[in-house]
Amino acid sequence: MKRVHYIDNYLINPQHPVTVNLIGAGGTGSQVLTCLARLDTALRGLGHPGLFITVYDSDIVTEANIGRQLFSPSDIGLNKAQCLVTRINNFFGNDWKAIPDIYPTIMKDTRRENLANITITCTDNIKSRLDLWNILKAVPISEYRSHETPLYWMDFGNTQDTGQVILGTVPKKIRQPASKLYETVESLKVITRYVKYEKVKEKDSGPSCSLAEALEKQDLFINSTLAQLGCNILWKMFRNGMIEHHGLYLNLSTMKMNPITV
Repeated sequence: MKRVHYIDNYLINPQHPVTVNLIGAGGTGSQVLTCLARLDTALRGLGHPGLFITVYDSDIVTEANIGRQLFSPSDIGLNKAQCLVTRINNFFGNDWKAIPDIYPTIMKDTRRENLANITITCTDNIKSRLDLWNILKAVPISEYRSHETPLYWMDFGNTQDTGQVILGTVPKKIRQPASKLYETVESLKVITRYVKYEKVKEKDSGPSCSLAEALEKQDLFINSTLAQLGCNILWKMFRNGMIEHHGLYLNLSTMKMNPITV
């Protein structure tokens, strides 16, 4: 029997736009934001309230970002989050929000407005993932849902030409309907359950000084390919109300993709 995860009903029939935190607006984050804008437009066209995105990033645009990330020479010196959100708002007519700072790292610094229904991480360091998960799992979650209830966490990560996307559930269980057709799965593993980050020694590669140097670290289309594939999972969540896969592994050098079943 096929295994599926039915999406929390609150996201399918919300009373307001579904709140999304996008943490990181660099190589992958800039691509993901554009995909989310298209997703929002499609959802509203189908009668759904759509999405409200808040983007967190403290970095500024440098010359090395031009080309591989979605920035132009005129953006150099601007904050990445503010630059991208301003552009998206002007293009799509949205009122999304940019926070030119890092996401809170500890629970006591986290305010209600820092919480969202879906959190998406596009960061390049391990500590931020561990800090985020410590915050998300510490949030009390009741049967009552609101725009501050964290329900899902999607993480993007990549090397030069490989990467992965993992969508996990924040609550221990998402209530599933009875089904005679499928085996329903009420919990999806988050990235920190796939990778024991505590045992990984992290090295800071530092900022790139040029586009050529940046491409030695991350190939030209790894970020955009991951963004498209990952946001396709989100699209299936909202469009079908259920998913059979909650992540994938991608290798651009071999042109292979392996889905992760629920």
